[in-house]
Amino acid sequence: MSSDQFDSALDLLRRLPPHSTSANLTRICALAPSLTEDLLSSVDQPLQTRQCQKTKKIYLLCDYNRDGDSYRSPWSNEFEPELGDDEDGGRPSERVRKMEVEMGRAVEVYRELYYEGGVSSVYFWDLDDGFAGVVLLKKTTPKGSSEGGWDSIHVFEAIDRARTAHYKLTSTVILHLRAANDALGDMDLSGNMTRQIEQDMPVQNDGSHIVNVGKMVEDMELKMRNLLQEVYFGKAKDIVGDLRSIQPLTEANRDKAAHQEMINSMKR
Repeated sequence: MSSDQFDSALDLLRRLPPHSTSANLTRICALAPSLTEDLLSSVDQPLQTRQCQKTKKIYLLCDYNRDGDSYRSPWSNEFEPELGDDEDGGRPSERVRKMEVEMGRAVEVYRELYYEGGVSSVYFWDLDDGFAGVVLLKKTTPKGSSEGGWDSIHVFEAIDRARTAHYKLTSTVILHLRAANDALGDMDLSGNMTRQIEQDMPVQNDGSHIVNVGKMVEDMELKMRNLLQEVYFGKAKDIVGDLRSIQPLTEANRDKAAHQEMINSMKR
């Protein structure tokens, strides 16, 4: 694989519409198959869902529960479709699997409280000096004249130390909003945001990891939601307000002239 090809592919994906990332990624992989593995592990795209064949529950797909064309279900801990006899896949150890299940239950409660629906999945895997994992959240609105989607991807590492653990969290939010009506016309607002944080926190047992990671994910989501609302949406609102005014131009000019006249009179 050429590093120039890989950099060019990433550069191209940054300039294409964010809501078409999955389709464009598929096209690029078809043109340059040698880039497939690296692109799939490097490019954040809207999460896809699948039904567990054993439990019939819905789970989310990502690169962290993928092995070739198979995906591990967090409900059954089995790969679907099944792997070959000589392949074991990336299943976590018994200790880490137990934490994965507990974290999945905690995230379900969080999702119902904050999102009032949607789908969530949690995947853990072992590291030499600790463990790592990913917390996935997805909420979409029914398709129609207005539709939208929110995808959260929180990847973390937990490095065990004496009575403490060092956590590194990388969070990505992918947001897509689309509306179309006679008054508004066609509006498409989409994009993604990535933030990272590192923190040392006390650990007494494996349950402490669940509490620590859960708190970090909750705090990060709150910060990113506020940032989207206050900065990105606020800035977009200001720009649209400057470009398009409901007030007639003659009235706006008259108000502007009166305002300027008042300022001049105060300077005298």
